[in-house]
Amino acid sequence: MLAAPDPSAPAIELRDVTKSYPGSPPVVALDGVSVRIDRGEMVAVVGQSGSGKSTMLHVMGTLDQPTSGSVLIEGIDSSVLSDDHLAAVRGRRVGFVFQRFFLLAGIPIIDNVANGLLYHGAARPQRRAAAELVLERVGLGDRMWHRPNELSGGETQRVAVARALVHEPAFVLADEPTGNLDSATSASIMELFKSLHSEGRTIVVVTHNEEIAAALPRQLQILDGRLERDVRPNSR
Repeated sequence: MLAAPDPSAPAIELRDVTKSYPGSPPVVALDGVSVRIDRGEMVAVVGQSGSGKSTMLHVMGTLDQPTSGSVLIEGIDSSVLSDDHLAAVRGRRVGFVFQRFFLLAGIPIIDNVANGLLYHGAARPQRRAAAELVLERVGLGDRMWHRPNELSGGETQRVAVARALVHEPAFVLADEPTGNLDSATSASIMELFKSLHSEGRTIVVVTHNEEIAAALPRQLQILDGRLERDVRPNSR
Protein backbone atom coordinates (compact mmCIF):
# COMPACT_ATOMS: atom_id res chain seq x y z
CA MET A 1 0.00 0.00 0.00
CA LEU A 2 1.24 3.49 -0.87
CA ALA A 3 2.18 5.54 2.18
CA ALA A 4 -0.03 8.55 2.90
CA PRO A 5 1.46 12.02 2.38
CA ASP A 6 2.77 13.73 5.50
CA PRO A 7 0.85 17.03 5.91
CA SER A 8 3.80 18.54 7.80
CA ALA A 9 6.37 17.68 5.10
CA PRO A 10 7.48 19.99 2.29
CA ALA A 11 5.94 19.53 -1.14
CA ILE A 12 9.29 18.41 -2.59
CA GLU A 13 12.63 17.66 -1.00
CA LEU A 14 15.84 16.57 -2.72
CA ARG A 15 18.55 15.16 -0.47
CA ASP A 16 22.06 15.01 -1.95
CA VAL A 17 20.70 13.95 -5.33
CA THR A 18 23.09 12.86 -8.05
CA LYS A 19 22.09 11.78 -11.55
CA SER A 20 24.67 10.42 -13.96
CA TYR A 21 24.51 8.71 -17.33
CA PRO A 22 26.90 6.03 -18.63
CA GLY A 23 29.82 7.14 -20.77
CA SER A 24 33.59 7.57 -20.79
CA PRO A 25 33.64 9.53 -18.59
CA PRO A 26 30.07 9.35 -17.21
CA VAL A 27 27.91 12.44 -17.74
CA VAL A 28 26.92 13.95 -14.40
CA ALA A 29 23.65 15.82 -14.94
CA LEU A 30 23.00 16.51 -11.24
CA ASP A 31 25.79 16.68 -8.70
CA GLY A 32 24.82 16.48 -5.03
CA VAL A 33 21.73 18.71 -5.15
CA SER A 34 19.84 19.28 -1.89
CA VAL A 35 16.82 21.56 -1.85
CA ARG A 36 13.48 21.87 -0.06
CA ILE A 37 10.38 23.43 -1.61
CA ASP A 38 7.63 24.09 0.89
CA ARG A 39 3.93 23.97 0.18
CA GLY A 40 2.62 27.14 -1.39
CA GLU A 41 5.97 28.29 -2.80
CA MET A 42 6.54 29.51 -6.36
CA VAL A 43 10.06 28.73 -7.51
CA ALA A 44 12.05 29.21 -10.72
CA VAL A 45 14.73 26.69 -11.65
CA VAL A 46 16.96 28.68 -13.98
CA GLY A 47 20.02 27.80 -16.00
CA GLN A 48 21.36 27.63 -19.53
CA SER A 49 20.81 24.67 -21.86
CA GLY A 50 22.67 21.65 -20.51
CA SER A 51 22.89 22.98 -16.96
CA GLY A 52 20.80 20.13 -15.52
CA LYS A 53 17.57 22.00 -14.84
CA SER A 54 15.34 19.71 -16.93
CA THR A 55 16.96 16.66 -15.35
CA MET A 56 16.15 18.22 -11.99
CA LEU A 57 12.50 18.60 -13.01
CA HIS A 58 12.31 14.99 -14.21
CA VAL A 59 13.79 13.79 -10.92
CA MET A 60 11.45 16.01 -8.88
CA GLY A 61 8.47 14.59 -10.74
CA THR A 62 9.69 10.96 -10.47
CA LEU A 63 9.89 10.70 -14.25
CA ASP A 64 13.52 9.73 -13.68
CA GLN A 65 15.18 8.19 -10.65
CA PRO A 66 18.40 9.61 -9.16
CA THR A 67 21.64 7.63 -9.28
CA SER A 68 22.05 8.39 -5.59
CA GLY A 69 20.29 10.47 -2.97
CA SER A 70 16.60 10.73 -2.16
CA VAL A 71 13.57 12.51 -3.60
CA LEU A 72 10.66 12.98 -1.20
CA ILE A 73 7.18 13.96 -2.37
CA GLU A 74 5.17 15.23 0.62
CA GLY A 75 7.41 13.11 2.82
CA ILE A 76 7.12 9.96 0.67
CA ASP A 77 10.59 8.65 -0.29
CA SER A 78 10.34 7.78 -3.98
CA SER A 79 13.50 5.63 -3.85
CA VAL A 80 11.69 2.87 -1.93
CA LEU A 81 8.61 2.74 -4.18
CA SER A 82 7.79 0.14 -6.81
CA ASP A 83 7.16 1.24 -10.40
CA ASP A 84 3.41 0.99 -9.82
CA HIS A 85 3.60 3.12 -6.69
CA LEU A 86 5.77 5.69 -8.49
CA ALA A 87 3.14 5.89 -11.21
CA ALA A 88 0.51 6.42 -8.51
CA VAL A 89 2.53 9.29 -6.99
CA ARG A 90 2.88 10.93 -10.42
CA GLY A 91 -0.78 10.42 -11.28
CA ARG A 92 -2.12 11.77 -8.00
CA ARG A 93 0.43 14.20 -6.54
CA VAL A 94 2.30 15.79 -9.48
CA GLY A 95 1.02 18.05 -12.26
CA PHE A 96 3.18 18.48 -15.38
CA VAL A 97 3.17 21.32 -17.92
CA PHE A 98 5.59 20.84 -20.82
CA GLN A 99 6.88 23.14 -23.53
CA ARG A 100 5.28 20.81 -26.06
CA PHE A 101 1.64 20.56 -25.15
CA PHE A 102 1.04 16.82 -25.77
CA LEU A 103 -2.69 17.25 -26.39
CA LEU A 104 -4.76 14.75 -28.37
CA ALA A 105 -5.71 16.52 -31.60
CA GLY A 106 -8.95 14.68 -32.34
CA ILE A 107 -10.88 15.30 -29.13
CA PRO A 108 -12.33 18.44 -27.47
CA ILE A 109 -10.18 20.17 -24.91
CA ILE A 110 -12.62 19.27 -22.13
CA ASP A 111 -11.72 15.62 -22.71
CA ASN A 112 -8.01 16.40 -23.02
CA VAL A 113 -8.24 17.89 -19.54
CA ALA A 114 -10.57 15.19 -18.20
CA ASN A 115 -8.00 12.56 -19.23
CA GLY A 116 -5.83 13.87 -16.39
CA LEU A 117 -8.24 12.03 -14.06
CA LEU A 118 -8.11 8.63 -15.77
CA TYR A 119 -5.70 7.32 -13.14
CA HIS A 120 -8.22 8.15 -10.42
CA GLY A 121 -10.88 5.85 -11.83
CA ALA A 122 -13.57 8.56 -11.94
CA ALA A 123 -16.50 8.06 -14.30
CA ARG A 124 -16.62 10.18 -17.46
CA PRO A 125 -19.32 12.61 -16.19
CA GLN A 126 -17.29 13.32 -13.05
CA ARG A 127 -14.10 13.77 -15.08
CA ARG A 128 -15.81 16.21 -17.42
CA ALA A 129 -17.37 18.15 -14.54
CA ALA A 130 -13.94 18.59 -12.93
CA ALA A 131 -12.42 19.57 -16.30
CA GLU A 132 -15.14 22.17 -16.87
CA LEU A 133 -14.38 23.82 -13.52
CA VAL A 134 -10.66 24.05 -14.11
CA LEU A 135 -11.09 25.27 -17.71
CA GLU A 136 -13.27 28.06 -16.36
CA ARG A 137 -10.48 28.85 -13.90
CA VAL A 138 -7.86 29.28 -16.66
CA GLY A 139 -10.18 31.42 -18.79
CA LEU A 140 -11.30 28.84 -21.35
CA GLY A 141 -14.87 28.23 -20.26
CA ASP A 142 -16.16 29.30 -23.68
CA ARG A 143 -13.67 27.13 -25.60
CA MET A 144 -14.00 23.75 -23.90
CA TRP A 145 -15.66 22.02 -26.87
CA HIS A 146 -13.06 23.24 -29.34
CA ARG A 147 -10.27 20.96 -30.52
CA PRO A 148 -6.59 21.83 -29.98
CA ASN A 149 -6.03 22.85 -33.62
CA GLU A 150 -8.72 25.53 -33.19
CA LEU A 151 -6.85 27.30 -30.38
CA SER A 152 -4.03 29.84 -30.28
CA GLY A 153 -0.67 28.92 -28.76
CA GLY A 154 -1.52 30.68 -25.51
CA GLU A 155 -4.91 28.99 -25.27
CA THR A 156 -3.29 25.62 -25.91
CA GLN A 157 -0.84 26.20 -23.08
CA ARG A 158 -3.73 27.12 -20.80
CA VAL A 159 -5.30 23.77 -21.65
CA ALA A 160 -2.04 22.10 -20.61
CA VAL A 161 -2.12 24.04 -17.33
CA ALA A 162 -5.75 22.98 -16.74
CA ARG A 163 -4.83 19.34 -17.35
CA ALA A 164 -2.01 19.64 -14.81
CA LEU A 165 -4.43 21.06 -12.20
CA VAL A 166 -7.50 18.90 -12.69
CA HIS A 167 -6.44 16.20 -10.20
CA GLU A 168 -5.51 18.74 -7.49
CA PRO A 169 -1.80 17.84 -7.36
CA ALA A 170 0.55 18.61 -4.50
CA PHE A 171 2.59 20.74 -6.88
CA VAL A 172 2.89 21.71 -10.55
CA LEU A 173 6.14 21.32 -12.50
CA ALA A 174 6.29 23.52 -15.60
CA ASP A 175 9.15 22.83 -18.05
CA GLU A 176 9.85 25.91 -20.23
CA PRO A 177 6.09 26.68 -20.37
CA THR A 178 6.63 29.87 -22.39
CA GLY A 179 9.34 28.54 -24.69
CA ASN A 180 7.13 28.35 -27.79
CA LEU A 181 5.14 31.52 -27.13
CA ASP A 182 5.55 35.17 -28.10
CA SER A 183 6.37 37.69 -25.40
CA ALA A 184 2.82 38.94 -24.81
CA THR A 185 1.41 35.41 -24.59
CA SER A 186 4.29 34.37 -22.34
CA ALA A 187 3.46 37.21 -19.98
CA SER A 188 -0.19 36.12 -19.81
CA ILE A 189 0.80 32.52 -19.00
CA MET A 190 3.12 33.69 -16.24
CA GLU A 191 0.34 35.88 -14.83
CA LEU A 192 -1.86 32.78 -14.77
CA PHE A 193 0.81 30.89 -12.80
CA LYS A 194 1.15 33.80 -10.37
CA SER A 195 -2.61 33.90 -9.88
CA LEU A 196 -2.65 30.15 -9.16
CA HIS A 197 0.22 30.64 -6.72
CA SER A 198 -1.73 33.37 -4.93
CA GLU A 199 -4.42 30.74 -4.30
CA GLY A 200 -1.88 28.58 -2.48
CA ARG A 201 -0.64 26.37 -5.31
CA THR A 202 2.94 25.08 -5.21
CA ILE A 203 4.53 25.80 -8.58
CA VAL A 204 8.01 25.12 -9.96
CA VAL A 205 8.89 26.75 -13.29
CA VAL A 206 11.96 25.53 -15.17
CA THR A 207 13.27 28.20 -17.54
CA HIS A 208 16.39 29.53 -19.21
CA ASN A 209 14.76 32.98 -19.32
CA GLU A 210 16.37 35.03 -16.56
CA GLU A 211 13.76 37.78 -16.85
CA ILE A 212 10.95 35.31 -16.13
CA ALA A 213 12.94 33.77 -13.28
CA ALA A 214 13.71 37.15 -11.72
CA ALA A 215 10.00 37.93 -11.44
CA LEU A 216 9.34 34.91 -9.21
CA PRO A 217 9.69 34.84 -5.41
CA ARG A 218 12.54 32.29 -5.36
CA GLN A 219 15.17 31.23 -7.87
CA LEU A 220 17.27 28.07 -7.87
CA GLN A 221 20.22 28.74 -10.16
CA ILE A 222 21.70 25.57 -11.68
CA LEU A 223 25.15 25.35 -13.29
CA ASP A 224 26.86 22.16 -14.44
CA GLY A 225 24.44 20.06 -12.43
CA ARG A 226 25.04 21.89 -9.16
CA LEU A 227 22.82 24.25 -7.21
CA GLU A 228 24.91 27.41 -7.40
CA ARG A 229 22.55 29.85 -5.71
CA ASP A 230 19.21 29.81 -3.89
CA VAL A 231 17.91 33.37 -4.25
CA ARG A 232 14.90 34.90 -2.51
CA PRO A 233 14.89 38.52 -3.79
CA ASN A 234 11.91 39.68 -1.75
CA SER A 235 12.95 38.14 1.57
CA ARG A 236 13.87 40.44 4.41
